Amino acid sequence: MKDFITEPARNIPVIAETDICIAGGSCTGVFAAIRAARLGAKVLLIERQNCLGGVAVSGLVNIWHTLMDISNKRQIISGLTEEVIDRLYARGALTKQNARSSSYNFNPCELTVLLDRMTAENKVKVMLHTSYSAVVREGDKVKAVIIENKDGRQAIRAKFFIDATGDGDIARDLGISRFVHEYIQPPTAVFHLQGNMDGVSLRELIEAHGKEFGLDDDWGWNTHVAGVQDITMRADNHVFGVRCDRADDLTAAEIEGRRRAMAFVDMVKAYGRSGEHYAMTNLCSYIGIRETVHYDTVFRAIGRDLLLGREYEAPILHGTYPVDIHHQADNGITFRYLDGFEQTIYGKGTRTVNGNWREREGLTGEPAQFYSVPFDILVCRDYRNFTAAGRMINADADAFGALRVMVNLNQLGEAAGTAAALCLDSGCDQRKLNGRLVTAALNRGGSAL
Repeated sequence: MKDFITEPARNIPVIAETDICIAGGSCTGVFAAIRAARLGAKVLLIERQNCLGGVAVSGLVNIWHTLMDISNKRQIISGLTEEVIDRLYARGALTKQNARSSSYNFNPCELTVLLDRMTAENKVKVMLHTSYSAVVREGDKVKAVIIENKDGRQAIRAKFFIDATGDGDIARDLGISRFVHEYIQPPTAVFHLQGNMDGVSLRELIEAHGKEFGLDDDWGWNTHVAGVQDITMRADNHVFGVRCDRADDLTAAEIEGRRRAMAFVDMVKAYGRSGEHYAMTNLCSYIGIRETVHYDTVFRAIGRDLLLGREYEAPILHGTYPVDIHHQADNGITFRYLDGFEQTIYGKGTRTVNGNWREREGLTGEPAQFYSVPFDILVCRDYRNFTAAGRMINADADAFGALRVMVNLNQLGEAAGTAAALCLDSGCDQRKLNGRLVTAALNRGGSAL
C-alpha cells in the first residue's frame, strides 16, 4: 500500500490568458504555434528545455528526409519544413544527402537560433525552462494548464490547447484512452564524434572489441553535420528494455545511453584509424526517444493502408519515408519501402536479408508514389478544445514506423495549429471541424497538399 502526503490547497496565479497554449517546443510544437499565429491567433508555447527544437536540437538528430514522392518528380512536403530548409541552406547550415531517400542534413545549433527567430517573427510567446504540471478541465472543455518554472507554480488559461509533449502528458492527465505497442522502438543517445572514420569497419571493430567496452553488435547509423569539418553525428547504439514515459526507465535510459556513447568513443580511440585523434564534442541533452504511448483519436493509421497509398478527402500529411522498425530483441532494423523493397539488417551489417513485400503479397501494377493521413487522426473524441500532435500519434506499429520521423510530425504540428486557429475563428468544437477546411488552409499557407 502506498503512503501519501496531502498537498495543501492554494491559489495559483494565472499569469497568462491566450488563444492557444501549446505544451512542447519540438518542431512539431513550434510549427503548430507558427501556423496558428499566422492565422491571427495569440499563441503561447511552453518548453521544459532551454531551447526549442526537440529531438532535432536537444537530441542532435540532424536529418530531415525527402520532400519529394518516390519518383522524385512531385514535391509532396513543403510548408514550414521547406521554409526552414531554405533558411538554413542560405546560411550554409544545411546540405542535401543523396541516398535511396534523399535527405537534408543540418547544423542543430543553427536550427536552435533559427527557431528562436521564427517564433519571435510570428509573435509567439515562448516560455523556456517551463514544465507542464497539471490540467484543469470542466466537462468536455480544457480550461487551463498548471506550469512550474523559476517563478513557481502558475496557471495559463487558453481557448484551445495542443499537447506536443511527445509522450502526451496532458492527454494522460485528461484520461484519454491510450495504448502501447507490443514491441516499443528503443531509444538512442546521439553524440558528435571528431575524427575520421573512413575505412573503419564497425562490424569488425565490434566483433573484435565490443565485449571489452560493454557493447553488443547493435545496428546503428551516422551522418555528417552541415557546416563543420571532421564531425559526424553518431547514433550507434540503442538502449533496450525501457519505457521512456516512466521516470525510472527514462533515468536508466539516459545513463546507459551516455555510457554506450562514451564506450563507443573509447573503442575507436583504442582501435580506430592509427594516428587519428578521436573525441566526443557534443552529447545529446536528452536521449532520442522513438516511441512510448499512443492515444486514441477518431482515425488510426494502418501500415498496409500507408504502403498502398490510400487516399483521403482531407489529407494533412504526405510522406514517403519507409516503414522503419528498430527491433527490440535482436539488434536489427527492418525497412519496408513503398516500391516493395524490404530489407532487414542485423547488427553492424553482420547479416542482411532482402525481400519484396509487394511480390510476397502478389501485388502488381505501379506502387504508390506517397502516402497520406487524414485530419481525423488529430481529432480527440473527448474534448472540444484539445488535440495532441507528435509521436503519440494514433497508429499501428507499421504505420508508426513510417510516420514517426520529423518531416511527418512537422506536418502534423502544422495541421494541429491550423485546426486550432480555425476552431477559434468559427467558434467550432474541434470534433465538428470539417477537415477539408484544414487541408485548404494548409494549402493556402504553403503546404504541398
